[in-house]
Amino acid sequence: MKQNPEREPGYVLGGRYRICRLIGRGGMSRVYMAEDLKLTGKIWAVKETAADKELMGAWRAEAEMLSSLNHPRLPRIVDFFDYSSEGHVYLVMDYIGGMTLEAYLQRNGEFMDSGKIISFALELLDVLSYLHNHKPPVIHRDLKPSNIMVTPERELRLVDFGTARNYSSGSSQDTVKLGTVGFAAPEQYGSGQSDARSDLYGLGALMLYLCTEGRFSEWTPAAEEAFRSGMPRDLVLIIRRLLKADPRERFQTAKEVMQELRQVSAPLTAGPAPATEAKYTGTRVIALLGASSGCGVTHMAIAIGHYLARQGGKVAVAELNSSSQSFSRIQVLLEGESTAGVDGSKQFYFEGVRYCRQTSTEEVITLLSGGFDFIVLDLGSGTDPEGLDEFLRADYPVIVGSAAEWKMPDLVMFARALSRYPQQRWSFCLPLATSDAARRLGKELSTSNVYTIPLHLDPFEPNEEMDDTLSTLFKDAVPGPRRKRLLFAPRRRR
Repeated sequence: MKQNPEREPGYVLGGRYRICRLIGRGGMSRVYMAEDLKLTGKIWAVKETAADKELMGAWRAEAEMLSSLNHPRLPRIVDFFDYSSEGHVYLVMDYIGGMTLEAYLQRNGEFMDSGKIISFALELLDVLSYLHNHKPPVIHRDLKPSNIMVTPERELRLVDFGTARNYSSGSSQDTVKLGTVGFAAPEQYGSGQSDARSDLYGLGALMLYLCTEGRFSEWTPAAEEAFRSGMPRDLVLIIRRLLKADPRERFQTAKEVMQELRQVSAPLTAGPAPATEAKYTGTRVIALLGASSGCGVTHMAIAIGHYLARQGGKVAVAELNSSSQSFSRIQVLLEGESTAGVDGSKQFYFEGVRYCRQTSTEEVITLLSGGFDFIVLDLGSGTDPEGLDEFLRADYPVIVGSAAEWKMPDLVMFARALSRYPQQRWSFCLPLATSDAARRLGKELSTSNVYTIPLHLDPFEPNEEMDDTLSTLFKDAVPGPRRKRLLFAPRRRR
């Protein structure tokens, strides 16, 4: 089967779904983000799959099966149609924001302890139990990291059902051998029919993958030696049993595995962890997005970076704008025009902060494995798709906007344009704003996370008022005593 060229932004599928951009691909499928032309502002994920014309009926039956599922960790299937002449079928489903578990591991892998891995496994077992007890039972057959989304709230969603099938008690083997090598059970390749125990094998492979920082998904002596230090022995034994080649030697139901994992996790959550000397827990990403041009995003990104560095953190500040010259000018001032960047490097240091100019999203992933306590992303203004993705998955998403009377409506409109995304963790920062302006904005947007930003002429240098504001804004990230400061606090008059 030959797949058609990728659909361009603006193309309308099914007379209703306008393509925004491609968000994923694999095998003979692509997934697009699409805007609903009938439901204004509604965004969907549309999966396009190449299929033989003779199998269109089977695809329709599969779509009907998927649309009957109803679980909070599964996307809803809301529409199905085909372009028979082109040999393509389309599933329209909920758009799930966040990142794949594969990307999450790349970003946070070294900080995923046994408690987090067990928590993720229990979330997946919850949805597997639902699928396996469905009438008829549904077997997913492809529990790989790229098929699982981690939402901005750090919850899992199982998103790809390209290999799912109903279990048939009258069949001895799978009709079609499908599944990802390394994560699929042996019976999916000819030794028998896949059933609930096949998904449990896939879960074991996924847990092994997480426990070995992405190095292994199949049980070998090398894999056992690669387990992260501190992993409970009982957890290792559970994973080993899940990965038995013979399905009869595995756990038989998702419920059994849930009971075993809860026993392992009970001591881990019985009380507070003992105090340690560690000051930070993992890399925290702070993303700043401007509601309009010239509102001070870069100035604030620099101020935040140097504030966090003064608190003892290892900090990188990255400029995600290929056309911006701000960091280039800083590098020239520091190194001189004749030597700045002559080695081809787009990175330089100043007062303990690493600056990364004109950074791509791929380079951000590299930074995430660089041992930084904080990465501050200067996303500029607007809603560039890549920048918006980084903003939505940041630990601290911050919108910077002007408090001027004639520009405040721009900020309100900007926030409302993004209202389809969860905003509980968002903060709004207003440089040189009065407390009255902050209160008005908070009331308009129904949020208390509005901060006034004081006059701070030199973002590289400490400023008492600015430090007070940032200590409140990042109170969960930087340990240590702080003076109390109310939101909407007015600036001191000079």
